Amino acid sequence: MALHYDIYKRKFIWKLILFLCAMLIVFASLFYTNIIVKKISADERLKVKLWADAIERKVALVNYTNDFFQKIETEERKRVELWAEATKRIIDADKMEDLTFYSKIISGNTTIPVILTNANKEIIAIKNVDLPSDTLKFLEGDLLNQFSKNLHLTISYGNITNYLFYKESVLFSELRSVLNDLINSFFSEIVSNNPGAPVIITDIDRTNVFAFGNIDSNKIKDTEYLSMEIKSMEYQNKPILIDLHGHDEKIIFYKDSYLLTQLRYYPVIQFGIIGIFLIIAYILFSISRRSEENQVWVGMAKETAHQLGTPISSMLAWIELIKEKDADNPIVKELNKDIIRLENITDRFSNIGSKPVLNTVNAHNAINKSIEYIKTRAPKKIDFDLICNKQVSIKINENLFGWVVENLLMNAIDAMNGEGKTTIRISENDVQGLIFIDFSDTGKGISKRMQNRIFMPGYTTKTRGWGLGLTLAKRIIKNYHNGKIFVKHSSVNRGTTFRIILKK
Repeated sequence: MALHYDIYKRKFIWKLILFLCAMLIVFASLFYTNIIVKKISADERLKVKLWADAIERKVALVNYTNDFFQKIETEERKRVELWAEATKRIIDADKMEDLTFYSKIISGNTTIPVILTNANKEIIAIKNVDLPSDTLKFLEGDLLNQFSKNLHLTISYGNITNYLFYKESVLFSELRSVLNDLINSFFSEIVSNNPGAPVIITDIDRTNVFAFGNIDSNKIKDTEYLSMEIKSMEYQNKPILIDLHGHDEKIIFYKDSYLLTQLRYYPVIQFGIIGIFLIIAYILFSISRRSEENQVWVGMAKETAHQLGTPISSMLAWIELIKEKDADNPIVKELNKDIIRLENITDRFSNIGSKPVLNTVNAHNAINKSIEYIKTRAPKKIDFDLICNKQVSIKINENLFGWVVENLLMNAIDAMNGEGKTTIRISENDVQGLIFIDFSDTGKGISKRMQNRIFMPGYTTKTRGWGLGLTLAKRIIKNYHNGKIFVKHSSVNRGTTFRIILKK
């Protein structure tokens, strides 16, 4: 086997080496980028965890403060109850009884506003209360509303019933105001102090958004987007449940920041961009290479046709000289045949690179001409069989198409080592509008590995071959006849079938 295709094999190996080097660089870059992303991810997750822990600690602090205020409220009520009991004891006491202790209890209340009324809400006594008017005699209106927030105490002695109304002390009211401010600012602080992560705070039903951060305010109004975003956040991180005593429960959802998300997908995007770049570069390189090959082919063909023109002209002159001396010389007839053949070859080379004229001809007749020419030059033990069940017309350039047929027949003869059968079968598909021409031989066949290489310039199994026949055949069929040529099937030592497909 000749090794004219080794240059393509070496080129393929170099391409493979360069591709592997490029992939190594890409994967090394992706690997390093992935390490950086993981480090940033770990750092951001630590910040998010610290943020979430801080939220939970602040929730605990708020709840503790709320519990503390409830205890203060309970203690104030106990003090009021003690004050009411002291008042009752003073009223029920004997004249000789020592009331100093009870008096100290009553006078000791300097913070809790209290009003003592009879059953008709007529004011009997006040303590730590600034009445809106000195003429006010009854507990009614706004004043009654203020002192009705806490359940009043009933003081009974004998047939007389009095009521003791009280409200939070000024100190306790100020503390409660601080607590409310703390709770109201709590959620805004959660949103504003988060480490760049998208966060949503909803009610326990996950329908009403209480606060959000790092999310488009227009998108958050979309219920479908909100539901999907909450599910995405819940999948990434466990939600934080906020249980503030005396207030509705809230749930905090959060996920990775947009920066971390971008960094996470950056290697994939980078790989995609590099891959697209390599594909485009390869396509451009292939187009450029094919363009150069076309120019080489055209230049070589034109030069060959030009070089053949000189000896043909010379041979014509010699034939004329021979005719003058011996017009009936059989050598003249044979020389004329060879000159016609050379002119055909010159015409074939001239048509390479130019748009050839296509004519509608009978497929059987066109192919049979090439068979007859090859048959006279083929070994006697080679049989040729042309099968065409009906008249089929094809649009071809007879000279170039005959070149293809001759190349295929000569290859078949070489593959059969001087003995065998070549069958050419012409058929058509009316539905698809295609014509199929199959060239089958009984030769040594082509291995699967080599079937993709046989149309490459330089590939040949002949000792003295140049590996250009099938390459030219493919160019003629594909570029000038808008058709296809390929190996339909081949088996080692069982023969090969080439198929040409042309449009009707």
